[in-house]
Amino acid sequence: MVVKVWGARGSVPCPGPRTVKYGGNTSCVEVRCAGHRIVLDGGTGIRELGHAMSGEPSGPVDVLLTHFHLDHIAGLPFWGPAYTPGNSIVFRAARLQQTFGLREILHKMMSPPLFPIPLDEFRADVRFEDFASGTSFDLAPGIRVDTRPLNHPGGACGYRISHGGRSVAYVTDTEHVAGQDDQNVLDLMRGADLVFYDSTYTEQELPCHLGWGHSTWEEAVRLSDIAGVGTLVLFHHDPKHEDADLDRIGDLAAEARPGTLVAREGVEFSL
Repeated sequence: MVVKVWGARGSVPCPGPRTVKYGGNTSCVEVRCAGHRIVLDGGTGIRELGHAMSGEPSGPVDVLLTHFHLDHIAGLPFWGPAYTPGNSIVFRAARLQQTFGLREILHKMMSPPLFPIPLDEFRADVRFEDFASGTSFDLAPGIRVDTRPLNHPGGACGYRISHGGRSVAYVTDTEHVAGQDDQNVLDLMRGADLVFYDSTYTEQELPCHLGWGHSTWEEAVRLSDIAGVGTLVLFHHDPKHEDADLDRIGDLAAEARPGTLVAREGVEFSL
């Protein structure tokens, strides 16, 4: 399994000289295994992934969306592979609290007055599949996906992808409750080789953002120790956290749990 970060920010893109090291694009992580490409979230980072995919056979692609807040889908209208004939792409998302399905939600985003190019302009062989959060399914022989609901306004879905005895957990846009272990989160993280966890805030910042649906790097470390995680990657950085802030958070987290990393655009992991 090869895992690459294309966008690590939360909430809103924040390009500029003070975010160069970790990047300003919003959530998008790519997983490649067994000739299959899996894309976790369609934030603005997916646009750069599309550039990297241009000119090469894409093979089957599955896009797994955690939820439909704009920072996780805003890059989809600008993702070149979706407009390329011959590509085969399946968009998947949990049916959360909304009454609309995946295709209808993306159609609404890509329609006037919000966007001028309709969803029907996608020229790839595209399918849209909804599923119930908490279910498991196979993307291909030997590629297993487990899902769990997360604590986020409107709901969100976390993922665990397993292949060849290795596993990656993608747990973003979830808010912990102090003093309680979130069993859904632990189910996804337990024994995983690599975990991306929502570390938007610090414990000092969190009290001003209760109910916003995000967690802290301190909770990431605590849960990783309980779950026996291999490598923890702090993810979904607050736009206010500039490179210097993330450097400091990374140092503190690595001291608390050696080997912990801060997600940055372009970093790649081989499992």
